[in-house]
Amino acid sequence: MLDVYERAISALKKLVEALPGDSLTVLFNPDTADENCRSVQTILTHVVNSGYGYATSIHNLQGHNSKRPVKIYHFTTSKYLSDLDEMFSFTEKVFSEIKDTELEQFDESLKMKTGWGQLYDIEQLMEHAIVHVLRHTRQIEKINWMELK
Repeated sequence: MLDVYERAISALKKLVEALPGDSLTVLFNPDTADENCRSVQTILTHVVNSGYGYATSIHNLQGHNSKRPVKIYHFTTSKYLSDLDEMFSFTEKVFSEIKDTELEQFDESLKMKTGWGQLYDIEQLMEHAIVHVLRHTRQIEKINWMELK
C-alpha cells in the first residue's frame, strides 16, 4: 500500500516540477466554494496537510496523541516537493509500528472516525489517501494554462 501511495506522490511531484514558473498562485478556479481548490498553491497545501492528517489519525489509533501540522502556503514548487517528501516519510514512520493484521478491521470499535464523519480502518484510510493524491494530480493536469494567460 505504501508503494502505491509513494507512486501517486511521485507522479504529483513530476507534475509539480513541470509547472510554469509563476503558476502556483494563479487562480484557475476563483469562484469555487472549496478554498482548497482555487490555485495549485491551495491544492498542494491541502494535499500535504491531508496527508499528514491521514498519517496522524493512524498514528493516534495506535495510542499516540499527535496533532497534524498546520497548513503552510509556499511560493516555490521546491518547498512543496520537500513537503511531500517529508509527509511521506512521516507516513512511513507511522507504518513502521503497524502490523499487517491491523490494516483491515471489521469491528467498528477498532476503526477511526474521519473528519468528515466516516469510520475507516487503516487500509480504507490509506486507500482514500492514495485516491486523494490521484484526484488532485488529475485536477492540476487539467488546468489549461494557455487559457489563463
